[in-house]
Amino acid sequence: MRMARVTGHVVSTIKEATHQRYKLLVVQPVDTRGEPSDSSHLCIDLCQAGIGDYVLILQEGNSIRFLTDQPRGAVDAAAVGVIDYVEAGGNQYPLGDPPVTPATVRAPRKG
Repeated sequence: MRMARVTGHVVSTIKEATHQRYKLLVVQPVDTRGEPSDSSHLCIDLCQAGIGDYVLILQEGNSIRFLTDQPRGAVDAAAVGVIDYVEAGGNQYPLGDPPVTPATVRAPRKG
């Protein structure tokens, strides 16, 4: 699996039968900091993702055919989960945001 950010949707009124039930997403693979790591590509949406969401991308046709219950499906990438946060070094942080350290946390202002 890979991590990616949803950057758009593809609207297609005519498409292959195995794609009929699925929204098509444009995704940009990212590293653990949320920085682009590869070229954008298309995938089907199995997790109701929206533009700006970070998602888990499955790129293995047999697994996707199993998940979609389409043994002859013509799909090679699918968004299978929306990422809430990444955990590293005992800290949790959203993708795209720098890790929070005690030195960067400020107390809320009063008043």
